[in-house]
Amino acid sequence: MLPEIETKSSSEIKSLQEKLLQEQLAYISKNSKYYQRIFQQNGIDFEKIKTLEDLRKISVTTKDDLQQFNDDFICVPKNKIIDYVTTSGTLGDPVTFAMTEKDLERLAYNEAISFATTGGSKSEVYQLMTTIDRRFMAGLAYFLGARKLGAGIIRVGAGMPELQWDTIRKMSPTALVTVPSFILKLIDFAEKNNVDYRNTSVKKAICIGEPIRNSDYTLNTLGEKIKEKWNIELFSTYASTEMATAFTECQEGRGGHHHPELIIVEFLDDYDNPVKEEEAGEVTITTLGVEGMPLVRFKTGDICFHHTEKCACGRNTMRLGPVIGRKKQMIKYKGTTLFPPALYDILNNINEVENYIVEVFTNEIGTDEILIHVASKEKSDLVIKIITDHFRAKVRVTPTIKFVSPAEINVMQNPEMSRKPVKFIDKRE
Repeated sequence: MLPEIETKSSSEIKSLQEKLLQEQLAYISKNSKYYQRIFQQNGIDFEKIKTLEDLRKISVTTKDDLQQFNDDFICVPKNKIIDYVTTSGTLGDPVTFAMTEKDLERLAYNEAISFATTGGSKSEVYQLMTTIDRRFMAGLAYFLGARKLGAGIIRVGAGMPELQWDTIRKMSPTALVTVPSFILKLIDFAEKNNVDYRNTSVKKAICIGEPIRNSDYTLNTLGEKIKEKWNIELFSTYASTEMATAFTECQEGRGGHHHPELIIVEFLDDYDNPVKEEEAGEVTITTLGVEGMPLVRFKTGDICFHHTEKCACGRNTMRLGPVIGRKKQMIKYKGTTLFPPALYDILNNINEVENYIVEVFTNEIGTDEILIHVASKEKSDLVIKIITDHFRAKVRVTPTIKFVSPAEINVMQNPEMSRKPVKFIDKRE
């Protein structure tokens, strides 16, 4: 299920995107109160936006805009809305997205071709280890995508290692859709309960929500720990509610492939200028073919590298690197700029650390302070020294360490109504 456009030349891909962009802008200018206002205020004639480069004439859309003017982005009457979803609210108040029948079809197509990117086919059986309720788009996307692909899907939901292994034993899934750190919990449960996890039907995992690779595409600590224990194929995938599109790795493992018929992607600096390919930039998207709540030049807050050379798999589309961090989560600590994933990678590499939460707050002199809540079997000065030595070696600074029980960490990681585990708490003023 490889879309023909993904193997076309760069010029052919660009030509298709520009045609679809003009159609989307015509629809938006007629139906979106928010963009009607923006176009009028800035004297923008959408009919003069012909090329991808012309898009820069339109100001960017931010998360603050979505939160402040949520309803003004909706382009359809209420009786056309089939499904309501909300963002996770990681960086602010959740935003409601209205989806039409056409949008759900688009979502299913997106996830079907994303699964196919990993080698998936109708013979696959996916075990879904994420929620499909609580207005969560991702779980719904995986279900619809597997259905569109003609594959089987088992909706187990998040957590519950015992039920996950029981399902694997009884229903023989070939692939897992899960947060990768949960795979380590599955392995831990299996080892403690004599489950022969290396000899099951599972051959691969679609890893969501957390990076498993470094910027050079080598496995990071989390990815290495999984592979050391369980030699299944690991595929990264990156998506968000706002874009309703996924960037998923092929078997080359060299970045998530762009689906050009679904989305236009820019990589911008702090001044909304495009960055060079060797520079990290903020992922900024313009959706194509969205009916309920299309977005133009929406800055996601995610910082990534991108690559445009042809992939060995035959696709000629742009590839998105692992998320380095989220712009609003950037930490300035003792003269060093850090993103949470860099801290996670250090902590994942320390055997004495069983689980953790990274907390950032503003200290009495108005600068960022890092407190790491650690669950460890041994609570001693030696363990603190081991942790701080790792931080000094990797990032040249040492955060404050606080020991807490595994139960306390579990409560902190899974707050009420949260749809995915929390690793980062931002209490900065």
